[in-house]
Amino acid sequence: MAPDSPAATARGPVRAAAEDYGLLVVAGLFAALGVAGIALYVADPGAAESLLERYGLVALLFAFVLEGAMLLYFAPSEALVPAAVTVLAQRAEGYHLPTVLAILLVAVVGATVGQTTLFLLAKRGGREWLLERPWFRVDEARLDRFGGAFDTYGVLAVPASNTLLFTRGMLTVPAGIAGMTTRRFVALSALGTLSFELLLAGAAMGVLELL
Repeated sequence: MAPDSPAATARGPVRAAAEDYGLLVVAGLFAALGVAGIALYVADPGAAESLLERYGLVALLFAFVLEGAMLLYFAPSEALVPAAVTVLAQRAEGYHLPTVLAILLVAVVGATVGQTTLFLLAKRGGREWLLERPWFRVDEARLDRFGGAFDTYGVLAVPASNTLLFTRGMLTVPAGIAGMTTRRFVALSALGTLSFELLLAGAAMGVLELL
């Protein structure tokens, strides 16, 4: 049977739902652990700390993967990183530096994995394919606007956009469509995310107030 024949490409409703939403649902459950733990911190610090100590970094990793792939809208890293630093790294005598570094590592790795996944999908599937996906919630006008920014500023727009509050990840798809090499994208994406998360962690720890 030819790979592109109707029989080979047809998908039943169960298979379609699994392919379109399966990974999102599984990753979302892990992400919810981190978000729920941070939310519980206000009501019950002891329970929240126990939950985050057990699942915190793993849950945060999934949350950042989802955010990097532009699938997480209810808890962006500008909320997650400061909260994670406060809940996981703060001690009576100050902040536990190894834990802060672990949070930063998880943030950079997770966001880069998510962005690279979306980048590869854009590179392989193309613009129209992405716009047809039910989980891709960026509208055509916004995608065109950031595509124009990539055309204007080139590859440096990738780390620059990842460092800014309201443009994180928005250059991922244009970079993939433009055919940027994967190695270069990973390096630039990680660099931009690292600079952004360092600023967030510094703000949470009060470092920026000393400058």
